[in-house]
Amino acid sequence: MRKLLITGACLSILASGCGTPPPESTSAATETPMLNPANPFAATSPLDYQTPDFSKIHIDDYEPAFAAGMAEHSAEIEAIANNPEAPTFTNTIVAMENAGALLHRVDVVFGNLSALLSNDEYQRIDTEMAPKLSEHKDNIYLNPKLFERVQAIYDQRDQLQAEDRRLIEVYYTDFVRAGAKLDAAAQARLREINARLSLLATQFSQNILKSFKDDTILVADKSELAGLSEEDIASLAAAAEKAGKTGYLITLVNTTRQPILGQLENRALRQQIWQQSAERAHASNDPVLLEQVQLRAEAAALLGYSNWADYTLDNQMAKTPAPVFKMLDDLAPKALARAKAEAADIQAEISKTGGDFALQPWDWAYYAERVRKAKYDLDEDLLKPYFEFNTVLHAGLFYAMNKLYGITFKERKDLPVWQEDVLAFEVFERDGSSIGLFYLDPYAREGKNGGAWMSSFVDQNRLRGEKPVVYNALNIPKPAAGQPTLMTFDEVTTMFHEFGHADHGLFSDVVYPSLSGTEVPRDFVEFPSQFNEDWDINPEVLKHYARHYQTGEPIPADLLQRLLEAHTFNQGFDTVEYLAAALLDMEWHTLPAGQAVTDVDAFEQAALAKHGLDFAPVPPRYKSAYFSHVFGGGYSAGYYAYLWTEVLAADAFAFQREHGGLTAENGEAYRQAILAIGNSKELMQSYQAFRGQEPGVEALMVRRGLETQSLQ
Repeated sequence: MRKLLITGACLSILASGCGTPPPESTSAATETPMLNPANPFAATSPLDYQTPDFSKIHIDDYEPAFAAGMAEHSAEIEAIANNPEAPTFTNTIVAMENAGALLHRVDVVFGNLSALLSNDEYQRIDTEMAPKLSEHKDNIYLNPKLFERVQAIYDQRDQLQAEDRRLIEVYYTDFVRAGAKLDAAAQARLREINARLSLLATQFSQNILKSFKDDTILVADKSELAGLSEEDIASLAAAAEKAGKTGYLITLVNTTRQPILGQLENRALRQQIWQQSAERAHASNDPVLLEQVQLRAEAAALLGYSNWADYTLDNQMAKTPAPVFKMLDDLAPKALARAKAEAADIQAEISKTGGDFALQPWDWAYYAERVRKAKYDLDEDLLKPYFEFNTVLHAGLFYAMNKLYGITFKERKDLPVWQEDVLAFEVFERDGSSIGLFYLDPYAREGKNGGAWMSSFVDQNRLRGEKPVVYNALNIPKPAAGQPTLMTFDEVTTMFHEFGHADHGLFSDVVYPSLSGTEVPRDFVEFPSQFNEDWDINPEVLKHYARHYQTGEPIPADLLQRLLEAHTFNQGFDTVEYLAAALLDMEWHTLPAGQAVTDVDAFEQAALAKHGLDFAPVPPRYKSAYFSHVFGGGYSAGYYAYLWTEVLAADAFAFQREHGGLTAENGEAYRQAILAIGNSKELMQSYQAFRGQEPGVEALMVRRGLETQSLQ
């Protein structure tokens, strides 16, 4: 029985996949709605690895499959709860792991595709299903007979073997955190809160998707786009044409900063784009997030916690908000000092070029790029021809993964995909045995969530012998027809980052699906992805993929050296904007129950001032109204996790660099200690076994350029 998961706009309870179900009572079985056998979710997919047959899935298949799936799962759970035999690990916990096959099949596809292909009908179904799925989850976790069986097994957990014991501990914790020990009145109120929160998260995410359509900037005159490359201008023209408009259409990405600001010479247009970004979704999402904050605080109080952050962190590595605030506040002064030094350089560049205005947020990226060019003689347009998408993917990412782990990738054009640009690869071990499937969805498009992420369609487990099917979603701007996809170096890093999540899923080697792959605490899950990022600057890997897309010539040595020297450029800005967002998240979620906030802007300003990060030229990476991680996704009181896990990632990468770097021995040690174990062991103990000690912050300071030392 999989944990509650939010994928994009969808609130899902991903019950574990197909397998032999537990015995069903006759009465429950007769009440289960029958699903048309022609429905693609009615049976396990016959395709390799049980990957969904996307060519046969239609929008009207979801709702009947959800209805039948929830009914079937409920019947299975009732059979487990009312089993007359004494509770055992097999007849209760393993039975729950095997329950919910149909629900899982429909939910995992809908949850993923609603983030990848959203439209009005997906959003309608999402809104319809969210409270039903929330109620279904509550019916399981608040089932007193079922919890009695879980409690009985938990009380005898010392008699279980290691992974079995870990699983019952996870189940017991989840039940208690879901309210299994509350009285009837408190459980009833918690059900109401959960149902409302599920709707609010869906509404928040759908408002963000709507903002992608509404908050666009149409430029009529090409001359206003001075500074952009001809390829970029052609892409904007193609976007306008696709939208049925004349001119050049600029769409926003879901962060406060917008990449296009680094090239645009037109200051008035830069200001328009930045303000449209920073002010979007306020009217629609401010009331949504304010209600979420209050309801989360109330739910935490019902469960015996002082605030939502206390509740959320209790089963994470951090345990309480105190160490999170300490980590963020300890780094803030150093990051701010670096950002102010960067701002001084930028202000000097503004004056040097004849500007008589004070630095504003919409100026930062443009003039920072000029400073970067002056310091390192580095022009992004000179770099992009050396980072062609297919070369980066095959000669960069896949090459590095082969050197580390011995794996190879074979494209599977025979498998159906959910959108024409999606690539499918079968992944193989060094000895030729298969691992699973990897899909890559590279381009931005209407209806696709912003940002980049990893998720799965099938999770590895030995319980049913299932191999993983995972995907990465990126949001690279799609070039005009016939043009190559030339990437920025940030996009290269994102590709490596997301595959760090993918290999966490692919290399999982556990018995139970609930402990598989990325089913780990949020303040651990970003460790493998951030660890994987830095292979893109490994000299051997860079030399292999950084080649001119037309001539095949390697990137010139002097240009490569300047790229590496500039790797930590602007890290003051990057770190401050991240810290500001992470602290906003924590401040929202340390509010106690009953303390209402009415003005989002005022709250944000006060929170930043409290932590000394109210530095106007560097706004938070996400302002609250479009902070999808926190109010539309699963990262409430958890955005700090990116920095928390970066400590692990930087420490681990530095350790491997000191012991030979890109070697099969290093890859195997890391794979077995970190990637293979999922959540089947205590994670910090596993890290210490791999590293030989607890992680230190020294490598993080170097990685972010706050202290000087070579990253290679």
